[in-house]
Amino acid sequence: MVRPPDNRRPAPLAPPTPLRRADAAPPVRRASAAGAVLGTILDHGPVARSTVARLTGLSPAAVSGHCAQLLARGLIRERAQTTGPRGLGRPHIPLEIDTRRYLVAGSHIAVTNSTVALMDLRGRIVAQDRRPHRDPEPEQVLGGMAGRLSGLTAAAGAGRTVLGLGLATGYRVDTAAGTIIDHPRLGWRDVPARDLLTAATGLPVHVDSHSRALARAEQLFGDVSARDSCVLLFVGAVVDAAFATAGTVHRGPRSSAGSVAHLPVGSLGADRHARPPQGAEPCVCGTPGCLQSEVSEPSVLRRARARGLPVADFPDLLELAVAGDEVAKGLFRRRARLVGRVAAWLLDMFDPEVLVVVEQGAGRMPECLAELRAEVGRRSWVCDDPERSVVPSSFTGSVLPVAGGAVALGTLYADPLGPWPAFSAAG
Repeated sequence: MVRPPDNRRPAPLAPPTPLRRADAAPPVRRASAAGAVLGTILDHGPVARSTVARLTGLSPAAVSGHCAQLLARGLIRERAQTTGPRGLGRPHIPLEIDTRRYLVAGSHIAVTNSTVALMDLRGRIVAQDRRPHRDPEPEQVLGGMAGRLSGLTAAAGAGRTVLGLGLATGYRVDTAAGTIIDHPRLGWRDVPARDLLTAATGLPVHVDSHSRALARAEQLFGDVSARDSCVLLFVGAVVDAAFATAGTVHRGPRSSAGSVAHLPVGSLGADRHARPPQGAEPCVCGTPGCLQSEVSEPSVLRRARARGLPVADFPDLLELAVAGDEVAKGLFRRRARLVGRVAAWLLDMFDPEVLVVVEQGAGRMPECLAELRAEVGRRSWVCDDPERSVVPSSFTGSVLPVAGGAVALGTLYADPLGPWPAFSAAG
């Protein structure tokens, strides 16, 4: 949507009221009461049980019961020191997430490579292993992850138990079925990823799209402004989005929510018979001028080579731009403007508390983020403060390993007292 030339719009009636303060009760954003307790300890720990009760709205007795179970499972621990004034009643023993006993594994499948990682229960990457696809067939890619994970755990696990494995990838993923429905860039259709990885690793496996996983990661471990609601726009070799509110990420009945790759972003976007611009990457949809054909990593790389830049791959191009090459920077600034158009549409459509942009140019070059925000300011009818409402990813530089681990951790924090085999084995 383009504003009238004079750029006028009605003045806001009043400044927006913050939806959440650090000391206010968080919204109900997890699937179980035990999950609410664990999430509050993650957000506020070390924290006393009485404070957990106040923040969650649960009774002190209920909080004590859930904490006893979480302590028994080794998910939280008591700190040695107490909180509050001395000598006034029973001392408050603060609780925090216990990162000593357990890890989760994460895997991410990109177009040209895959990443396997270990993450602790606070969402911190412990170790990762990224490798190019030797054979992009599903059985080869997924089967090879088991050996890589075993080696990574032996080298960096420090005796901790891996609770489960999360898998994230682009395009359409059916979380309930554990299936990669369609990944046209890889040529995968109806791949039973959960079954293949469970058989190969012996771990409980959870599968989701990388944009939904990263949206959940932002709510769990990222910027506090993402807690209430956020839209996440992922721009890499694949382009997609996710919308999350109150800890729930919307998937849609066909697991297709967030499919923004083929939105038209230029004058060519509405004409299927128009010739693509010089250097543009042909898109799988066959439509020139769509978002993915304009801003995906292969498209930007192809444009760079058409302009004579001697770059072997997209990371080379990014480093060239960061180092100050004007042609490379120009390509990323153009990308930022196009991404800004779609960001404005998404802000107007969903009106989230914050829109998170996962795009390496905006993450590493302030001028690209400024260009993107300026485009939002020109085009959005509802966003009055792009600097507050549009933010880069909290995980720039570690997006791929975080995505996989967040799938597993999101499941754990939703239902920490569920049937996780590692807890049963521990007695």
